[in-house]
Amino acid sequence: MEAPHSSPAVDSTGTPVTGTPGTGTPGTGTSGTGTGTAVTVTLTVESPEQMQDLGRRLARVLAPGDLVMLTGELGAGKTTLTRGLGEGLGVRGAVTSPTFVIARVHPSLVQGPALVHVDAYRLGGGLDEMEDLDLDVSLPESVVVVEWGDGKVEELSEDRLRVLIDRATGDTDDERREVTLMGIGPRWAGLRDELA
Repeated sequence: MEAPHSSPAVDSTGTPVTGTPGTGTPGTGTSGTGTGTAVTVTLTVESPEQMQDLGRRLARVLAPGDLVMLTGELGAGKTTLTRGLGEGLGVRGAVTSPTFVIARVHPSLVQGPALVHVDAYRLGGGLDEMEDLDLDVSLPESVVVVEWGDGKVEELSEDRLRVLIDRATGDTDDERREVTLMGIGPRWAGLRDELA
């Protein structure tokens, strides 16, 4: 069983990343990647309500063409975060897990981008298997959020936001989550300031 998260978070280079626990205050950290600079923001979320609120805050910085990749264990809060994104973007329809339909499109009610919510969990292949979803067609005018997308959708965009949700595992009712937002590519250079 994994212990509750009490150690300081680190970015991909091992540099400590700090935030104000329980407040959702972004931490700091910038690391290099093979595709350019990645900006990393780590914060603590104490409840599902705070996770949904983080989604609403994050929606304020999203624009048509953005690709958001969500990673985390079952029950980590990926769909809860996406529900907040949908509320913040002002889209139609209840945002629920698209596990059995693979993808759902939520049109905007406020002249903004549509939300395309994809669950790639059952898709074993890479982008080839996802071509039938036409995500490359949807991406320019939509915000595309892919749960379980690591290793499957990176080719869609050099600029992408990777969200890692880490929770305590085992027999625990701890609702605390460590959320690491990694903005990959020039599009996300101001991520830390935009979330402040």
